[in-house]
Amino acid sequence: MELDKKLIQKITAGKRIDADEALYLLQEAELLDLGALAHNKRMRLHPEAAVTFVIDRNINYTNICLSGCDFCAFYREPNQTEGYLITKAELEKKISETLALGGTQILLQGGLNPDLTLDDYLDLLLFIKERFRIHIHGFSPPEILFMANQSGRSIHEVLSELIEAGLDSIPGGGAEILVDEIRSKISPNKFRADEWLQVMEVAHGLGLRTTATMMFGHIEQPVHIIEHLVKIRKLQDQTGGFTAFIPWTFQPNKTRITVKPASSVMYLRVLALSRLVLDNVPNLQASWVTQGDKVAQLALAFGANDLGSTMIEENVVAATGVSFTLPQTEMVRLIQDAGYEARQRDCFYNIIRVLN
Repeated sequence: MELDKKLIQKITAGKRIDADEALYLLQEAELLDLGALAHNKRMRLHPEAAVTFVIDRNINYTNICLSGCDFCAFYREPNQTEGYLITKAELEKKISETLALGGTQILLQGGLNPDLTLDDYLDLLLFIKERFRIHIHGFSPPEILFMANQSGRSIHEVLSELIEAGLDSIPGGGAEILVDEIRSKISPNKFRADEWLQVMEVAHGLGLRTTATMMFGHIEQPVHIIEHLVKIRKLQDQTGGFTAFIPWTFQPNKTRITVKPASSVMYLRVLALSRLVLDNVPNLQASWVTQGDKVAQLALAFGANDLGSTMIEENVVAATGVSFTLPQTEMVRLIQDAGYEARQRDCFYNIIRVLN
């Protein structure tokens, strides 16, 4: 379908699109037209022919979780034999390995474990910071909310204590779709959309930078994707605290949601639309973890300017049976073959080194 010329002119002029226009683009635009618009937007934001990535490791400190989300194949209920809590010896080994491989940060996430107190989380951070110089990108909003509820403290108080103990930034996990109509069906025991947004707002107010995510391709409709994006954009207008947005597709294998996996075409459509709607979020990450390296490379022509992490370790998506790997050398090759310069970055998108 041929796109409305006035809408094309509006986008190319750098003007903000509204929710109705975004929905029209998602449902009606030809894939290559949508990609071209998103790539043009990406090049205006990042005119240099470069793509960034970070070297880090996902460390899941526990898989024990009360939330029981239908979409999760990773969690275990309390008292299940496969449940675990990482030991300090294991944690120390994983971080040492990460640093030896050139890593600059760890992504520290886990389940809502009823046996953990706020003091346990603080002790975890202090243990790491006393032994290593490494950036801790940790604890998604549901974990922060869980800590607040368990300790009887406010979100502000919990975040302040975590920062003092060594927390450097917050990942955008637990967002799924920020529409309670959907959340009540796929994760009825998890926190509401406005609570997720509240954690991010408080974090930004305290100077913590965060990412934002979206998991789509389950029971949501296109209108819910748009609502999610608009909520992220609205908060970013207020705080400016999001460094990046990462949309990724739900992986249904071994979960309690029976749907066909979202296609790569749908992934690229949503990725491109994200770049157009989120005009105030500087970076857009491609999800090679769920899409594989070839689609991730294509994503660089659909609005993405970052390939995320080399992910020395990843467990949550792997629990569904999807286990793509991308060593640093291969990531650099993919970037260069797509016509870009590969640049290693830190969590704040400061460039650490250029790889030729």
